[in-house]
Amino acid sequence: MDKEKIISELNRHKKLPYLDFRLKQETEDFTDTLFYTLFDANTPVAVNLEMLEKKFNTLLDMACWDLERPSTEFWDGYVTTLPGILEKLNLDAEAILNCDPASLSIQEIYMAYPGFYAIAIYRLAHELYAQDVPLIPRLMTEYAHRQTGVDINPGATIGKSFFIDHATGVVIGETAVIHDNVKIYQGVTLGALYVAKNLQKTKRHPTIMSNVTIYANATILGGDTVIGENSVIGGNAWLTSSVPANSTVYHTPEIKIKTTPNV
Repeated sequence: MDKEKIISELNRHKKLPYLDFRLKQETEDFTDTLFYTLFDANTPVAVNLEMLEKKFNTLLDMACWDLERPSTEFWDGYVTTLPGILEKLNLDAEAILNCDPASLSIQEIYMAYPGFYAIAIYRLAHELYAQDVPLIPRLMTEYAHRQTGVDINPGATIGKSFFIDHATGVVIGETAVIHDNVKIYQGVTLGALYVAKNLQKTKRHPTIMSNVTIYANATILGGDTVIGENSVIGGNAWLTSSVPANSTVYHTPEIKIKTTPNV
Protein backbone atom coordinates (compact mmCIF):
# COMPACT_ATOMS: atom_id res chain seq x y z
CA MET A 1 0.00 0.00 0.00
CA ASP A 2 1.41 3.38 -1.02
CA LYS A 3 0.19 5.46 1.91
CA GLU A 4 1.39 8.79 0.51
CA LYS A 5 -0.38 8.15 -2.79
CA ILE A 6 -3.65 7.33 -1.01
CA ILE A 7 -3.40 10.52 1.07
CA SER A 8 -2.68 12.55 -2.06
CA GLU A 9 -5.69 11.09 -3.89
CA LEU A 10 -8.00 11.65 -0.93
CA ASN A 11 -6.89 15.26 -0.62
CA ARG A 12 -7.37 15.82 -4.35
CA HIS A 13 -10.90 14.43 -4.44
CA LYS A 14 -12.13 16.00 -1.18
CA LYS A 15 -11.55 19.47 -2.62
CA LEU A 16 -14.12 18.89 -5.37
CA PRO A 17 -16.33 20.57 -4.35
CA TYR A 18 -14.84 22.69 -1.58
CA LEU A 19 -16.65 22.00 1.70
CA ASP A 20 -16.06 23.64 5.06
CA PHE A 21 -18.18 21.75 7.58
CA ARG A 22 -17.57 24.45 10.17
CA LEU A 23 -20.34 26.29 8.33
CA LYS A 24 -22.83 23.62 9.35
CA GLN A 25 -21.72 23.63 12.98
CA GLU A 26 -21.59 27.42 13.20
CA THR A 27 -25.05 27.72 11.59
CA GLU A 28 -26.52 25.42 14.23
CA ASP A 29 -24.94 27.53 16.97
CA PHE A 30 -26.28 30.70 15.32
CA THR A 31 -29.76 29.14 15.12
CA ASP A 32 -29.76 28.20 18.80
CA THR A 33 -28.58 31.67 19.81
CA LEU A 34 -31.23 33.31 17.65
CA PHE A 35 -34.00 31.13 19.10
CA TYR A 36 -32.95 31.86 22.68
CA THR A 37 -32.68 35.58 21.94
CA LEU A 38 -36.33 35.64 20.90
CA PHE A 39 -37.79 33.40 23.60
CA ASP A 40 -35.59 32.83 26.64
CA ALA A 41 -36.47 35.23 29.48
CA ASN A 42 -32.91 35.17 30.85
CA THR A 43 -31.16 35.91 27.55
CA PRO A 44 -30.27 39.62 27.13
CA VAL A 45 -31.54 40.79 23.75
CA ALA A 46 -29.15 43.72 23.28
CA VAL A 47 -26.04 41.67 24.09
CA ASN A 48 -27.15 38.76 21.92
CA LEU A 49 -27.95 40.89 18.89
CA GLU A 50 -24.35 42.08 18.82
CA MET A 51 -23.15 38.50 19.22
CA LEU A 52 -25.49 37.31 16.47
CA GLU A 53 -24.20 39.95 14.05
CA LYS A 54 -20.65 38.68 14.51
CA LYS A 55 -21.77 35.07 14.14
CA PHE A 56 -23.73 35.89 11.00
CA ASN A 57 -20.84 37.74 9.36
CA THR A 58 -18.65 34.71 10.04
CA LEU A 59 -21.27 32.49 8.41
CA LEU A 60 -21.41 34.72 5.33
CA ASP A 61 -17.64 34.60 4.96
CA MET A 62 -17.81 30.80 4.94
CA ALA A 63 -20.94 30.46 2.82
CA CYS A 64 -20.00 32.89 0.05
CA TRP A 65 -16.79 31.21 -1.11
CA ASP A 66 -17.78 31.42 -4.79
CA LEU A 67 -20.44 34.15 -4.63
CA GLU A 68 -20.49 37.87 -4.03
CA ARG A 69 -20.88 38.53 -0.33
CA PRO A 70 -23.96 40.58 0.71
CA SER A 71 -23.23 44.05 2.02
CA THR A 72 -22.45 44.65 5.68
CA GLU A 73 -25.81 46.46 5.93
CA PHE A 74 -27.66 43.21 5.28
CA TRP A 75 -27.73 42.22 8.95
CA ASP A 76 -29.38 45.51 9.92
CA GLY A 77 -32.16 44.77 7.46
CA TYR A 78 -32.62 41.26 8.82
CA VAL A 79 -32.83 42.51 12.41
CA THR A 80 -35.71 44.81 11.46
CA THR A 81 -37.73 41.72 10.46
CA LEU A 82 -37.29 39.97 13.84
CA PRO A 83 -40.15 41.76 15.69
CA GLY A 84 -42.56 40.79 12.91
CA ILE A 85 -41.31 37.21 12.93
CA LEU A 86 -41.75 37.03 16.70
CA GLU A 87 -45.29 38.39 16.39
CA LYS A 88 -46.14 35.66 13.86
CA LEU A 89 -44.59 32.99 16.08
CA ASN A 90 -46.64 34.13 19.05
CA LEU A 91 -49.75 33.74 16.89
CA ASP A 92 -48.57 30.24 15.91
CA ALA A 93 -48.16 29.34 19.58
CA GLU A 94 -51.62 30.66 20.42
CA ALA A 95 -53.11 28.66 17.54
CA ILE A 96 -51.54 25.48 18.92
CA LEU A 97 -52.77 26.24 22.43
CA ASN A 98 -56.30 26.93 21.18
CA CYS A 99 -56.48 23.88 18.89
CA ASP A 100 -54.77 21.14 20.89
CA PRO A 101 -56.73 19.88 23.93
CA ALA A 102 -53.55 18.18 25.18
CA SER A 103 -51.72 21.51 25.60
CA LEU A 104 -51.67 22.61 29.23
CA SER A 105 -49.96 26.00 29.00
CA ILE A 106 -48.46 28.46 26.53
CA GLN A 107 -45.04 27.76 28.08
CA GLU A 108 -45.40 24.11 27.10
CA ILE A 109 -45.94 25.11 23.46
CA TYR A 110 -42.73 27.12 23.26
CA MET A 111 -40.54 24.60 25.08
CA ALA A 112 -41.96 21.17 24.30
CA TYR A 113 -43.77 21.19 20.94
CA PRO A 114 -41.59 20.09 18.01
CA GLY A 115 -44.07 21.54 15.53
CA PHE A 116 -43.65 25.00 17.02
CA TYR A 117 -39.86 24.73 17.01
CA ALA A 118 -39.86 23.68 13.34
CA ILE A 119 -42.13 26.59 12.43
CA ALA A 120 -39.94 29.01 14.38
CA ILE A 121 -36.73 28.01 12.62
CA TYR A 122 -38.53 28.04 9.26
CA ARG A 123 -39.74 31.61 9.81
CA LEU A 124 -36.28 32.77 10.86
CA ALA A 125 -34.68 31.06 7.86
CA HIS A 126 -37.31 32.19 5.35
CA GLU A 127 -36.31 35.86 5.63
CA LEU A 128 -32.71 34.94 4.79
CA TYR A 129 -33.86 32.76 1.89
CA ALA A 130 -35.93 35.65 0.52
CA GLN A 131 -32.75 37.76 0.41
CA ASP A 132 -30.84 35.06 -1.51
CA VAL A 133 -28.46 34.27 1.33
CA PRO A 134 -26.67 31.10 0.18
CA LEU A 135 -26.91 27.78 2.01
CA ILE A 136 -27.43 29.19 5.54
CA PRO A 137 -31.29 29.13 5.46
CA ARG A 138 -31.28 25.52 4.26
CA LEU A 139 -28.81 24.51 6.97
CA MET A 140 -31.08 26.16 9.56
CA THR A 141 -34.20 24.27 8.50
CA GLU A 142 -32.25 21.02 8.13
CA TYR A 143 -31.08 21.48 11.72
CA ALA A 144 -34.72 21.75 12.79
CA HIS A 145 -35.56 18.78 10.55
CA ARG A 146 -33.01 16.62 12.33
CA GLN A 147 -34.35 17.61 15.73
CA THR A 148 -38.08 17.40 15.01
CA GLY A 149 -38.67 15.21 11.96
CA VAL A 150 -40.35 18.18 10.23
CA ASP A 151 -38.90 19.12 6.83
CA ILE A 152 -39.95 22.65 5.83
CA ASN A 153 -38.01 24.13 2.94
CA PRO A 154 -37.11 27.76 3.78
CA GLY A 155 -38.55 28.86 0.44
CA ALA A 156 -42.12 27.89 1.37
CA THR A 157 -44.59 30.71 2.05
CA ILE A 158 -46.62 30.26 5.25
CA GLY A 159 -49.26 32.62 6.62
CA LYS A 160 -50.37 33.41 10.15
CA SER A 161 -51.51 31.06 12.94
CA PHE A 162 -50.00 27.87 11.53
CA PHE A 163 -50.35 24.66 13.55
CA ILE A 164 -48.48 21.38 13.05
CA ASP A 165 -49.79 18.74 15.46
CA HIS A 166 -47.45 15.92 16.55
CA ALA A 167 -45.17 17.07 13.72
CA THR A 168 -43.11 13.98 12.86
CA GLY A 169 -42.85 13.20 9.15
CA VAL A 170 -44.28 16.48 7.81
CA VAL A 171 -42.78 17.61 4.48
CA ILE A 172 -43.44 21.07 2.99
CA GLY A 173 -41.78 21.82 -0.34
CA GLU A 174 -39.98 24.93 -1.51
CA THR A 175 -42.78 26.50 -3.56
CA ALA A 176 -45.69 25.51 -1.31
CA VAL A 177 -48.00 28.36 -0.30
CA ILE A 178 -49.97 28.05 2.95
CA HIS A 179 -52.45 30.77 3.91
CA ASP A 180 -53.75 31.69 7.39
CA ASN A 181 -55.17 29.43 10.11
CA VAL A 182 -54.08 26.15 8.55
CA LYS A 183 -53.73 23.02 10.68
CA ILE A 184 -51.86 19.90 9.59
CA TYR A 185 -51.07 16.63 11.33
CA GLN A 186 -48.14 14.23 11.34
CA GLY A 187 -46.98 12.63 8.12
CA VAL A 188 -48.54 15.22 5.79
CA THR A 189 -46.67 15.87 2.53
CA LEU A 190 -47.08 19.01 0.44
CA GLY A 191 -44.90 17.91 -2.43
CA ALA A 192 -44.15 18.04 -6.14
CA LEU A 193 -45.97 15.92 -8.68
CA TYR A 194 -42.85 15.64 -10.85
CA VAL A 195 -39.18 15.87 -9.96
CA ALA A 196 -36.90 17.28 -12.67
CA LYS A 197 -34.09 19.83 -12.52
CA ASN A 198 -35.60 21.95 -15.30
CA LEU A 199 -38.59 22.64 -13.01
CA GLN A 200 -36.39 24.51 -10.52
CA LYS A 201 -37.89 27.92 -11.27
CA THR A 202 -41.51 26.76 -11.49
CA LYS A 203 -44.16 26.35 -8.80
CA ARG A 204 -44.04 22.64 -8.03
CA HIS A 205 -45.88 22.40 -4.71
CA PRO A 206 -49.54 22.98 -3.75
CA THR A 207 -51.36 26.01 -2.40
CA ILE A 208 -53.39 25.60 0.79
CA MET A 209 -55.97 28.31 1.35
CA SER A 210 -57.07 29.64 4.76
CA ASN A 211 -58.83 27.63 7.47
CA VAL A 212 -57.88 24.22 6.01
CA THR A 213 -57.27 21.12 8.14
CA ILE A 214 -55.16 18.28 6.73
CA TYR A 215 -55.16 15.05 8.72
CA ALA A 216 -52.38 12.53 9.23
CA ASN A 217 -50.46 11.04 6.29
CA ALA A 218 -52.36 12.92 3.61
CA THR A 219 -50.33 13.64 0.48
CA ILE A 220 -51.04 16.68 -1.69
CA LEU A 221 -48.93 17.12 -4.83
CA GLY A 222 -48.49 19.57 -7.68
CA GLY A 223 -47.95 23.27 -8.23
CA ASP A 224 -51.39 23.74 -9.78
CA THR A 225 -53.16 21.98 -6.91
CA VAL A 226 -55.17 24.35 -4.71
CA ILE A 227 -57.03 23.27 -1.59
CA GLY A 228 -59.95 25.67 -1.18
CA GLU A 229 -60.58 27.51 2.05
CA ASN A 230 -62.46 25.89 4.94
CA SER A 231 -61.80 22.41 3.54
CA VAL A 232 -60.94 19.26 5.49
CA ILE A 233 -58.59 16.68 3.98
CA GLY A 234 -58.92 13.31 5.68
CA GLY A 235 -56.09 11.02 6.73
CA ASN A 236 -54.23 9.02 4.05
CA ALA A 237 -55.85 10.96 1.21
CA TRP A 238 -53.82 11.30 -2.00
CA LEU A 239 -54.54 14.44 -4.04
CA THR A 240 -53.05 15.67 -7.31
CA SER A 241 -55.87 18.02 -8.33
CA SER A 242 -57.59 21.01 -6.77
CA VAL A 243 -60.39 20.88 -4.20
CA PRO A 244 -63.15 23.54 -4.08
CA ALA A 245 -63.71 25.64 -0.97
CA ASN A 246 -65.76 24.13 1.87
CA SER A 247 -65.01 20.55 0.80
CA THR A 248 -64.43 17.39 2.80
CA VAL A 249 -62.09 14.82 1.24
CA TYR A 250 -61.68 11.40 2.78
CA HIS A 251 -60.12 8.05 2.02
CA THR A 252 -62.14 4.92 2.77
CA PRO A 253 -60.02 1.76 2.98
CA GLU A 254 -61.72 -1.58 3.29
CA ILE A 255 -61.19 -2.99 6.75
CA LYS A 256 -62.18 -6.55 7.62
CA ILE A 257 -62.17 -7.95 11.14
CA LYS A 258 -62.27 -11.69 11.71
CA THR A 259 -62.93 -12.80 15.23
CA THR A 260 -62.13 -16.34 16.30
CA PRO A 261 -64.71 -17.65 18.78
CA ASN A 262 -63.46 -18.89 22.11
CA VAL A 263 -62.88 -22.62 22.07
